Amino acid sequence: MWQLTPNLNGESKDPLYIQLYLYIKHEIKSGSLVPDMKLPSKRKFAQHLSVSQNTVETAYGQLVAEGYIESRPRKGYFVSPIDEENFSLPRDVHHVEEKPCKHHGYTYNFAYTGVDFESFPLSLYRKLMNEVLRSDNKEIFQLGHPQGEFELRKLLSEYVYEARGVRCSPSQIIIGSGTQTLLKLLFQLLPHSKFAVEDPGYHRKVTLFEKKETQVELIPIDSDGMLFSNLKGSSADVAIVTPSHQFPCGMIMPVSRRLQLLKWAREEEDRYIIEDDYDSEFRYSGKPIPALQGLDTGENVIYMGTFSKALLPSLRISYMVLPASLIKTYQNEFFFYTQTVSRIDQKVLKKFLKRGHWERHIQKMKMIYRKKRDVLIDEIAQYFPETVEVIGQDSGLHLMLRLNNGMTEQEAIDRAAKLGIKVNAVSEYGKNDGQTVIMGFAVLTTEQIKAGVKLLAKAWFD
Repeated sequence: MWQLTPNLNGESKDPLYIQLYLYIKHEIKSGSLVPDMKLPSKRKFAQHLSVSQNTVETAYGQLVAEGYIESRPRKGYFVSPIDEENFSLPRDVHHVEEKPCKHHGYTYNFAYTGVDFESFPLSLYRKLMNEVLRSDNKEIFQLGHPQGEFELRKLLSEYVYEARGVRCSPSQIIIGSGTQTLLKLLFQLLPHSKFAVEDPGYHRKVTLFEKKETQVELIPIDSDGMLFSNLKGSSADVAIVTPSHQFPCGMIMPVSRRLQLLKWAREEEDRYIIEDDYDSEFRYSGKPIPALQGLDTGENVIYMGTFSKALLPSLRISYMVLPASLIKTYQNEFFFYTQTVSRIDQKVLKKFLKRGHWERHIQKMKMIYRKKRDVLIDEIAQYFPETVEVIGQDSGLHLMLRLNNGMTEQEAIDRAAKLGIKVNAVSEYGKNDGQTVIMGFAVLTTEQIKAGVKLLAKAWFD
């Protein structure tokens, strides 16, 4: 009986009962304790180990719960019979190196994701969050509506109509934790559709990942956006486009191309256009162009918007407007899906919109980003040769730079990195000319933009 001699360490981070439990379990798995072998009584075992009887009792209780030992009335504790073929000693935990999700070590990161964090109204947002948490309304502790809070959807329906000409009822809106989450839901709503995707384009990678290759057609772009002749010649019945600011190339789709797309969608039953209006708030020249959805007369446009670009990426709040036929399908077949955005965050955002903070924030950020964009363009004009082409600077939070200096995209990225500067590859998003890079300007200060461009001139043209 006293072959059980665990080495219990009172200074270990693990409690004594855990150490004893693990020891006995190992002895059983290794075969040192065989089925039907009687274990020491709790009292005698506690005396032998100089520990409390509660320690032994708790360890035995856990072993009983997991089926390693069993308690027999008036007889004591015995090792349970176990199928040895299905038993093995626990394997060692292998070391797996953590993969960082962000690029560290850069002095100047011309990221195309992110916002001007210094301008985020943190104190105001904290105040609104405290209001929500201090309220006596206990509904915030329960799961909300699958489509999102109705009051927030109502405010959204009013906002997208005023700002983008989108016509919808609150019940057509679905809120979700990011555009990709909502896009995956659309893939389920349209399981047999064939998708046309901009190439290069933001949605190229996720669409190819989620759908079979036979269900995806890559459509090149021209100066007006998705090349209509190629779309018309394809077998696709759903087109995914970014008309307000094509990603990554930055062009704004003119009304003529938009009307062509809408006509294409109306020509066949169950044809749709998915309009990702991801950063339409930031347009720096020309008159605003209404969203495709606002021009649509046939209920063929699925409109998608997000708060990631204008407010904060980490909030993970996006939304989409479904045509009447698709929202009915969703409500009939997919209503069991739980809402993916925190109900608390939705209520904070509702207060932010309802009290006019959103409109004021947009106007403020538009001025800040316009200034940063102007500084970036001015510095490029000052330090780069005239052969450099700036593309897509009229909208959004990034632009593209065609260097025309004989360097490939990768060579340009590598040379910039040697000087501590991060610029981004167009090739991540598909077809490209091999000598163009993406430069965002939202995250950096104007002084950082100036210093970064001077170093890039040295890296690329010196």
